[in-house]
Amino acid sequence: MQIPMVDLKIQYRQLQAEIDEAVRNVLESAYFIMGPQGTSFEEEIAAYLGVKHAIGVASGTDALHLALRATGLGPGDEVITTPFTFIATAEAIAYVGATPVFVDIDPATFNIDVEQVAAAITPATRAVLPVHLFGQPADLEPLKKICLDNDLLLVEDCAQSCGARYGDKMTGALGDLGCYSFFPSKNLGCFGDGGLVVTNSDDLAAQVRTLRNHGSRERYHHSIIGYNSRLDDLQAAILRVKLKHLDRFNQQRRENAHRYSSKLSELGITVPFEDGKGTHVYHQYTVLMDQREAVQKALAAEGIASAIYYPIPLHQQEVFQQQCRGTSLPVSERVAEQCLSLPIYPELTAAQVDRIVETIAPVVQG
Repeated sequence: MQIPMVDLKIQYRQLQAEIDEAVRNVLESAYFIMGPQGTSFEEEIAAYLGVKHAIGVASGTDALHLALRATGLGPGDEVITTPFTFIATAEAIAYVGATPVFVDIDPATFNIDVEQVAAAITPATRAVLPVHLFGQPADLEPLKKICLDNDLLLVEDCAQSCGARYGDKMTGALGDLGCYSFFPSKNLGCFGDGGLVVTNSDDLAAQVRTLRNHGSRERYHHSIIGYNSRLDDLQAAILRVKLKHLDRFNQQRRENAHRYSSKLSELGITVPFEDGKGTHVYHQYTVLMDQREAVQKALAAEGIASAIYYPIPLHQQEVFQQQCRGTSLPVSERVAEQCLSLPIYPELTAAQVDRIVETIAPVVQG
């Protein structure tokens, strides 16, 4: 039996009655855009995350873009971020005309290295954009202090960390803005694209709401050039159903991850590190190994999926080649050469985890 990276069909079957009813209610209401489901979802997830404002948008990339645009960032400004992430993080910085400044990652957590953030600040620096990679919260307390001491914005990329905590707060609640993705494979995923911006600032929230709706605060009155970036009510209704189950799903991810780690660490594989400052919610389960290609071939032969997140750090991508010429970020480069992500989702069974480990073991043991 094949094991995918994530099994969205099995989750739908488990929630089918709830989801089908929620979708049917939207279809019968004929409120599809900026309707009551969207409003209710924003209220519910704001309460869940412990923030004042939650604004649904069309995608995680739009969430980052609109959040940065709302702050007034633009040409001549620098934003410090990580090179070991999906390109949307840096794309959003470029969208507003600012310059992404890449610093290396912590070798244990794969999140942005706090000491290197402090060293990279220049007179042009306006913001720091950490990514809570694979569901592991970045070290927010010292990052927030750096931002406060240097009058910088802190914008959290929470695309992979929905439901994760840092101390007693949810990721997204400590920065000036937090940005989420509801891409179907995410910990909280809809049935298409979707995203969210959260903030405790009334002014930033008002700006994001205006930007997402063609620059309009009042119908047919447009104060700024905005975008068409609204989370539709069908997606919001599905997310409302799934939000009720998110903590349970994340706990199941953690249990599967810990089962993996207890077995893979005995094989000499570098397993994910939990720093104890936050709660890792394992959007991905990513290990480091020297035998990556051989392991992938062995897994594929058994019908088991695997993936490499991310094979090329952003500072080595063609699009940033001129800007980053001569830049060396050795930890990111080494991790990119050795990382391998294994199947992880709430419904993954213990037997499936064991089968995956048993497939890997003879390859790494020689």
